[in-house]
Amino acid sequence: MHLVYPAVLAALLFCVGVYGVLARRNTVLVLMSVELMLNAVNLNLVAFDAWLRDSLHAGQALTLFTITVAAAEIGLGLAVVLLVFRTKGTADIDRITALGDPSEDAPAGAEPEKGQAAA
Repeated sequence: MHLVYPAVLAALLFCVGVYGVLARRNTVLVLMSVELMLNAVNLNLVAFDAWLRDSLHAGQALTLFTITVAAAEIGLGLAVVLLVFRTKGTADIDRITALGDPSEDAPAGAEPEKGQAAA
């Protein structure tokens, strides 16, 4: 098996994922781009495992762990995106600026809003 074909395909997938992370403003599309990059890494792991003819199949075992971590990452990521969308009303990365306590966003000399205690 030639190693060039899966390596070039993985490089293209990874480049598309990096472009998606850098150019997109929707958080769901950014998460999809991260998953695309992880799949490119998985393709490289399996291709090099087959090319090296590893008797332990360490590349395939590491790919299973990577898939597990990717599934957990997408689950937590979507949960955070849904929580931010419910709170802020948007999933646009540029519009989500302050994720902390709203009282921390106020200037130092400003009066606290109703219902908030002064620090």
